This record gives sequence, C-alpha cells and structure tokens, in this order.
Amino acid sequence: MREILGRRRRLRYRRKRGPVQLDAALTCAVEWQWPVLPGAGPKATGSRGDRGRGCSCPDSECVVPGAHPFDPGILAATTDERMVRWWWTNRPAAPIVLATGGRAPCALSLPAVAAARALSALDGMGMRLGPVVATPTRWSILVAPYTLEQLGELLFAKDCVPSSLRFHGDGGYLVLPPSETGAGQVRWERAPLPGSATPWLPDVEAVVDALVEASASSAPDSGLYPPEAGEGSRLTY
Repeated sequence: MREILGRRRRLRYRRKRGPVQLDAALTCAVEWQWPVLPGAGPKATGSRGDRGRGCSCPDSECVVPGAHPFDPGILAATTDERMVRWWWTNRPAAPIVLATGGRAPCALSLPAVAAARALSALDGMGMRLGPVVATPTRWSILVAPYTLEQLGELLFAKDCVPSSLRFHGDGGYLVLPPSETGAGQVRWERAPLPGSATPWLPDVEAVVDALVEASASSAPDSGLYPPEAGEGSRLTY
C-alpha cells in the first residue's frame, strides 16, 4: 500500500509541473541537479513571423541568436525549484540554458556532419556515450566535468585542434532541449534514459580523440553560420 501511495504522490508532482519547457527545466535542475537559467530566446523577424535569425537581446548582429544568457546572466544559474518555476512561469517559451562546469556536465561541440561521423566511430569502438544535444548545425556531446588544466593537457598532446571543435567547460553554457533558438529547434540526438537518475556521462579523455579526428577531416565550411554563402569562416557556437 505504501508503494501505491508513493506512486500517486509522484504522479501528482508531475501533473503540477505544467508546460513542456518548465517540465524540462525542472527535470534538469531538481532531479539531475544541473544549474539552469532562461536564455535570451529568438525574436520574430520578417513579415511572416520568421523566428529563424533574430535574437531578443539588444545586439542586432548577435551571432548566437536566442542561444545565450542575457537577463539574468550566467551566474544566476540555479537548481532551486522555486526560482526555476518563477522564471518559466513568466517566460514559458524561454530556452533552457545549462551552466557547464563545476559539478555540472561539460560538453564538446562540433558541426553536425562531423559529429555524426564521430558518434559512428565511437559506437564502432563500443564506447558508452551519454546524452548528445543537437541543433540544425551543431551537436554537443555531454561529458563529465573537467578542469581547464585537464583539458589543456589533453589538447597539448595533439598536433592540431580544429577551430570548429568547441569546449563548454567551467564558466560556459549550453542550450538544452526542447528549446527553440534563432538557429532552430534543439533536440536530443541521444536522449537521457526516461525515468533514470542523473544521466551517466563519459570522461572527456574517452571521446576527445574521435572528436578531434572527425573535426579535422570535415569540410572547412561544414560549421558555417548562417549556412548561406558569403558568411566567411564564422562558425556556429
């Protein structure tokens, strides 16, 4: 009988959460203890309300539209349930921004084509992977927290590290599903197991070689943002 009552309490808690963004933010902050905060969010542009390029921040040339903290800033990220509920009750469509590093996950991100190749290589090696976040242009592999010193030692041993490979460590951030940004919808390419505890994460040492190799062998313009011609060598975040 106690198990049945406990089960009912959990179901009531889930129903109370409400909109999908709030539900996802609470899962990250409360269940997984990942500090989050609302992102800037996209801004409708064009006569047909196209949300594909603009950012709600004051920078008219924002290079990561909607996909960054603005107000509040990154230092406000928290796991406090009351604060998370207040944020997403007032801004129900706000992107979910994870403050990486510390006790929270870190990440390595690279252009989508290269990332798909890297994941295939890691799967072929029998490597166990954790969650992978995908946008239309870039994928991010979540890894266990690492320090700058640890990362520096790993990269020092490499002949070259492509600029298209980005590192989201202490003081950084990453937008999580099911957010919408100026670049499009954010989704799970490899989703955390439903109903599980805090998602398992691989160490950065286990995946960095495959990601460096995949980035180095990808086309030079595979990470262009926006993907149209004439944008030079600017890469997506």
